[in-house]
Amino acid sequence: MSDRSPTLADRLEDLLPQTQCTKCGYPACRPYAEAMASGGASYNQCPPGGTQGIARLAAALGKPVIPLNPVHGAERERPVAVIDERACIGCTLCIQACPVDAIVGAAKQMHTVIPELCTGCDLCVAPCPVDCIAMVSVTPGKTGWDAWPSSAAEAARERFHLRNERLIREKAENDARLAAKAAAKLREVENESAQNPEALAEKERKRAIIQAALDRARQQKDASSGEKS
Repeated sequence: MSDRSPTLADRLEDLLPQTQCTKCGYPACRPYAEAMASGGASYNQCPPGGTQGIARLAAALGKPVIPLNPVHGAERERPVAVIDERACIGCTLCIQACPVDAIVGAAKQMHTVIPELCTGCDLCVAPCPVDCIAMVSVTPGKTGWDAWPSSAAEAARERFHLRNERLIREKAENDARLAAKAAAKLREVENESAQNPEALAEKERKRAIIQAALDRARQQKDASSGEKS
């Protein structure tokens, strides 16, 4: 565990509901917290946090409580996504859109939402090509932090981070597979060139194309390693 003192962005992030819904105008709760800390965003842009959330953020920033900016949506009872399994075509687009891996299923098979994990972010609704996802309220009469306890927010943040780590790992593994395949093809081309001198020019052209692909993959890997460090 780090011994560093929490920054203002850290404290603000802890006051956000971690739905990762992007309604604030930022790709996740952490970037929004950083924007607020730097003065680049107002503290009234989070509909899931609602009025209570604004009051918490205002207290941390030493500012007055102000109304939720309607541009970012309205405060509402917390919903969860529900998939009409009879209409689902198994396209996986909702699975790809879910920021906390709350949807399970496989290509061309029925998908379903795990309600205990769903943050009600709405992000799965728009990508669905058959409009089979509905957002259903599960907290009648309760909004903001009355409808979403801190324990749920922390669990959602952890799932969001785990998902991002998985996506990074899967991309690295896929890049490695493609690089290995290209390297094998390069060796094949070089062997064919040695055995058939008449086709050397064409083989050299192919070799150059494959080598360029390998170089690009290596550069992407180096860039990704630099970002992580």
